[in-house]
Amino acid sequence: MAGTVTARAAVTVPAMHPVLLTGPRLTIREFHHVPRDIDALHAIFGDPETARYLPFEPRDREDCADQVQLYLEEAEREPRTVFRLAVTLTEEGEDAVPLGNAVLGIEGAQSQRAAFIGYALRRDAWGLGYATEIARLLCDFGFGELGLHRLAARLDPANLASARVLRKTGFQLEGRIRDDLYLRGSWHDALQYSLLEHEWQSPA
Repeated sequence: MAGTVTARAAVTVPAMHPVLLTGPRLTIREFHHVPRDIDALHAIFGDPETARYLPFEPRDREDCADQVQLYLEEAEREPRTVFRLAVTLTEEGEDAVPLGNAVLGIEGAQSQRAAFIGYALRRDAWGLGYATEIARLLCDFGFGELGLHRLAARLDPANLASARVLRKTGFQLEGRIRDDLYLRGSWHDALQYSLLEHEWQSPA
């Protein structure tokens, strides 16, 4: 049952404050502009099957290198409002080759304490429960360290696996957004889910 929630200000994360989130199997860390991380991002964004549910066309390696550079620039902004992070296996250490990426982006004014989350995994990491762990780590980070009130996520209606992840994490379906994205010559709807701070139950 939901309890009373006391309003509080969102936490501002200082620029270049490295994010490190550790779960039972996964570690979420900052990207590094090194071949290992660029190749890992390309293995996700460059795979047409993986990019099928992403809001852009498959990207080549040069584009992925530019993306990692953008992530580093976003991390330097004050206040930091976007967290685009690498996902690795905890047992392989913090500098292991990423098998996925995760994002949390603050939406609107900080006083609204709202953000969106997203995640993508390399194809050989599908079906192992990693996406659920990523979503839970992002929720812990958002509702905990960042002091957010609301998290949202949008997905392609055909992405049934991601919908299951969100429901398992506690997100509720808010509705269908018609013609939310124009891509590959046609319009695509999106399903929007949300989770509020008083609904979140940390695995810890």
